[in-house]
Amino acid sequence: MSKWFRSEPMEYISLIVNEDAAHDCLADLGKMGQFTDLNPDLTPFQRRYVSFVKRCDELERKLRFFSAECEKFELELEPAGTIDEFLETPPSTGTEGKDPTGTHLLESLEVELEGYESQLKELNSYSEKLTTEYNEKVELQEVLEKARRFFMTDAPRLAVSELTTSQAEAPKGEGDVGLLQAEGGPATSRDMDMRFSSITGVVSTEEKARFERMIFRATRGNCYVRFAPIKQPITDPETGQLIEKCVFIVFYKSLSIENKLKKICDAFDAHRYSLPDMDDAASVDKMLTENAQELVDSRTVLLKNQDTRFRLCQMLSKSTEKWTWIVLREKSIYHSLNQFKADVSGMLRGEGWVIAESVDDVRDAVNKAHANMDMAMPSLVDHVAQPWPTPPTHFHTNKFTYGYQEFVNTYGIPRYREANPALFTAATFPFLFGVMYGDMGHGSCLFLAGSYLLWNEKANDKARLGEMAAGMHAGRYMIFMMGFFAVYAGSMYNEMFALGLNFFGSRWRFEGETESAHSVKSGAEAYQTAQYGTAASVYPYGLDPMWHVAANELLFVNSFKMKLSVIFGIIQMFMGTCLKGSNAIFFGERLDFFFEFIPMVCFALSLFMYMVFLIFFKWCINWNSRMLSATCLDPQGDTWGSSDYKGVWQECDQNAGDGTCTPWGHPCVDGETTADRCPLGYGGTTGGCQPPNLITTLINIALNIGQVNEPLYKYQGFVQTILLLIAVVSVPVLLLAKPCFLSRKASEEPETTEEEGEGGDDDDEHGGFGEIVIHQAIETIEFVLGMVSNTASYLRLWALSLAHSELALVFWQKAMLSTLNINWIAAYLGFGVFAAVTVGVLLMMDVLECFLHALRLHWVEFQNKFFAADGVRFAPYSFKQVIKESQGG
Repeated sequence: MSKWFRSEPMEYISLIVNEDAAHDCLADLGKMGQFTDLNPDLTPFQRRYVSFVKRCDELERKLRFFSAECEKFELELEPAGTIDEFLETPPSTGTEGKDPTGTHLLESLEVELEGYESQLKELNSYSEKLTTEYNEKVELQEVLEKARRFFMTDAPRLAVSELTTSQAEAPKGEGDVGLLQAEGGPATSRDMDMRFSSITGVVSTEEKARFERMIFRATRGNCYVRFAPIKQPITDPETGQLIEKCVFIVFYKSLSIENKLKKICDAFDAHRYSLPDMDDAASVDKMLTENAQELVDSRTVLLKNQDTRFRLCQMLSKSTEKWTWIVLREKSIYHSLNQFKADVSGMLRGEGWVIAESVDDVRDAVNKAHANMDMAMPSLVDHVAQPWPTPPTHFHTNKFTYGYQEFVNTYGIPRYREANPALFTAATFPFLFGVMYGDMGHGSCLFLAGSYLLWNEKANDKARLGEMAAGMHAGRYMIFMMGFFAVYAGSMYNEMFALGLNFFGSRWRFEGETESAHSVKSGAEAYQTAQYGTAASVYPYGLDPMWHVAANELLFVNSFKMKLSVIFGIIQMFMGTCLKGSNAIFFGERLDFFFEFIPMVCFALSLFMYMVFLIFFKWCINWNSRMLSATCLDPQGDTWGSSDYKGVWQECDQNAGDGTCTPWGHPCVDGETTADRCPLGYGGTTGGCQPPNLITTLINIALNIGQVNEPLYKYQGFVQTILLLIAVVSVPVLLLAKPCFLSRKASEEPETTEEEGEGGDDDDEHGGFGEIVIHQAIETIEFVLGMVSNTASYLRLWALSLAHSELALVFWQKAMLSTLNINWIAAYLGFGVFAAVTVGVLLMMDVLECFLHALRLHWVEFQNKFFAADGVRFAPYSFKQVIKESQGG
């Protein structure tokens, strides 16, 4: 854990390698180095290896194209194994049996992928052309069938198509005589005038209403439109989606209307088809037969093309992911090489950060790469003299610590070698969550959820998870610990779905209650089954279950949980203040230690830790004995000689007072106060024989200096005066001591900057004494007021615990208890309601609520006491991380 407390020591090194071996050097370095850009004045297009990066981008485009084509056939890309296994194997394309590296690897990939892309594009182009032809034949077949059905059943007279309107009509039979001809008129001419022209075609079903409306408006209703749906959807050749279409036929009687209709068809992307004369049944049948045969041939060719594309995509799906990982690895290498500088021809120089313990590994990797290339020119890995850039922060994490480290990094990266809050968060975060969420039943559900995630850990490591599932997998140990501490806190509260469990037998019994009959009257008082203060009077573990049925449950539980919240909060904040001192000692910042840390500790100890001391001190006192010692009793009465008083019973001179005595032998006189009868003699109004109100006591430290009305111990007023004086003095020391010291040193030694840096604040950050004071005033106000407000903020531990308990109790009483005495159907429905609200509200919403509040307590109340959060994350070109990011996880 010592490595997790402070970040890894870093070394800034210079790396000089041969240009031909540079690629292999960086490939072997893996994730050991974070390089500095030595070419900041060059644009990305002026970099040395920009052409290689572009080639990798082009290969990525082709691989994305392959993935998209595989998705069209619903083919999943076969995994290339685990990332660790991939990085351990030498790079290869996987088809030629060779292991090329560097430039040769890119060339072989480019040749191979270019061939596959050309084949796939050619097949796609041919498929689009075949699909278009097939669709035209399907649409023509539908138009012919629908038009013939319409003319045979619906139309009183057969219309001619737009191509045959100008053709002469076939001669009629000798026996047929028209009405106009019988009247002596020109029958043929008049008959042609009465007949309509028509346009037939296919339009999308979605556009049907708009298409019909547009025709009506453009022709002013001077046309007749009929539609017939096509049952089989038509495949769009460009997108591959199925589109519902319908056949239309429009009758009109004007050349101008015909021109308008053609334009409307073109605007709605409606396909028009020319039909033969419907009077000629033989021609229509012949056209139907020929088109049906061509339709079968087109479908055969189209299916053959589709099968060829499928087999090609099936083959590509086996290697696409592996090729993608290879290209990503090569691209990250060339991105890093672009940060190197060519000072000497044939040599590249790079600078960057490596972990101190990995310097030897870096040197060995560079020497190995040069040895494999048979390079005569030596390489060089050497330390760079200071001043260095800001060192990055890096922590070695494992499966358990990773989630907590990311928890802290979300707020801010720890400063280099600064105390890491994640070490303490790993213990305090699930604990404080458990304090708020404490319930054995609900906590067990969360504990089982965490156990399930741990059980499937290996499977989830290899699976491609969504954003939410990946987050839960990363925090699986955190969820497990949250559930564990929720069960632990619930056992301390003795709550199981808001119900108390009597594991060890209650130490209280109500009046009228027997071993066989547990029903009692409302308003009955409970008494202890053993003498107060003895071991037998204490419930062995957690709260006594009798409190869950007591009328004053809320009064007791609220007081108990409120004090616990204050204790936990002050201890955690004080621990954060101590970490500030730890940082000051580690970095040698004397001014911060003596003039910031010491005053802060004095202020916190004198007021807030003293409050914790009073709470524990009050808990440890036997108040039955103390209060009895100041109580007037009749020496002849039954209560005289009670075992509740822990002192020695002494009889007094009954003639000296009203006849009653205190247990320690003081004769009672009318008009005496409790302080007069109390043997402790601590002063105030009670003399120490009455339990004080701690809130009033703390307020009177400042408002009633030196006076304590309800003392707990002797000389309490004097002690509190000293503590108040320490707190008051620590504030101006915290505010002015460090600025005055810095200002004096700056005026005495203006040329020296190293000694000034010992105080932790560089003078370059402050323009003068005024700015230094302002900066320190902000720090002082933030700490002093923050201790007060943050202490109140920790009361959320009590508030959320109370809310969780009361919600669970309400759900139980309203959903279950109210239905149990009705009938089994009502009980069944009531359980359903109870289960639903428990899962929805308490197991989902309340878990999130308690999580967010625990998050805030750590980010704001705890970390602001010492955490700078202005560090730079160590981000080497990790192949594993690059591949994970490309997968979206």
